[in-house]
Amino acid sequence: MLLQRVITAVALVLLLLLALAQGSLWPFALLTLALIAAAGWEWGRLNQAGAIASWGFGLCVAAAGLAALLGPWSVQAPAGLWWLVVALWGLGGGLALRSGPPGWPRLPRAARWGLGLVGLWAAWLALAHARALGVNFLLSTLCLVWMADVAAYFGGRRFGRRKLAPAISPGKSWEGVWSGVAGVLALACLWLLVDRHLAVDSASLYTRLQHALGWAGLVAALALLVAFSVGGDLMESLVKRAAGAKDSSRLLPGHGGVLDRVDALLPVLPLALALTSLTRP
Repeated sequence: MLLQRVITAVALVLLLLLALAQGSLWPFALLTLALIAAAGWEWGRLNQAGAIASWGFGLCVAAAGLAALLGPWSVQAPAGLWWLVVALWGLGGGLALRSGPPGWPRLPRAARWGLGLVGLWAAWLALAHARALGVNFLLSTLCLVWMADVAAYFGGRRFGRRKLAPAISPGKSWEGVWSGVAGVLALACLWLLVDRHLAVDSASLYTRLQHALGWAGLVAALALLVAFSVGGDLMESLVKRAAGAKDSSRLLPGHGGVLDRVDALLPVLPLALALTSLTRP
């Protein structure tokens, strides 16, 4: 299992690095769209879409992404779109988490499919736009989620006492959440130094937020981003628990499915673009 995880992780990282190394946005956009379309197929399976409909759902995600890529939103979408998606995550996701796994299947399937389609499409579009803003900006956003996850895991194991959402994800604790925030703040300080002293292709998410919002605003924005990261993780856990599934699929040997790897990114990417709309490079 460990060997499978390592091989899969190395292969994915190499593919992403190769796509990022290209001067054009297209290789990265198409590679990530293929992954998000696979996540769409998984979402359909987890939400009673059936075999054929699940494939159709994945194709709908891919078609929506291609339409945006070929249209006027290829590198810049209206700021209002990101804030609308953030509101959808904040309100809709919050209500879903509050109702717990028993409440999720009671929603009409069309509503669950629609939420998945919008959430996956918006996350991919934000990912493509983050790449258009610069590799440094993109990596700073991705690493925020990864740092929050790693710091929360180790902080929760060491200090975890108060359960965050035992009915959805028994392993998560409030102490883990605060450890994630602390880890992201440390990462932000380090990245600000990198932006200041090294030649980078673009300002990072942290530099943009600090320049526009000040230090207090930066801390508040990062705490909000970590909260959305945790919310995305919990949301996927809720959907899987409601479906009686351990993993979203077995597409990634040793890792489960694509949704298992990108769940925390889904709400964070649109929020990062929404906050960036308040800033200037």
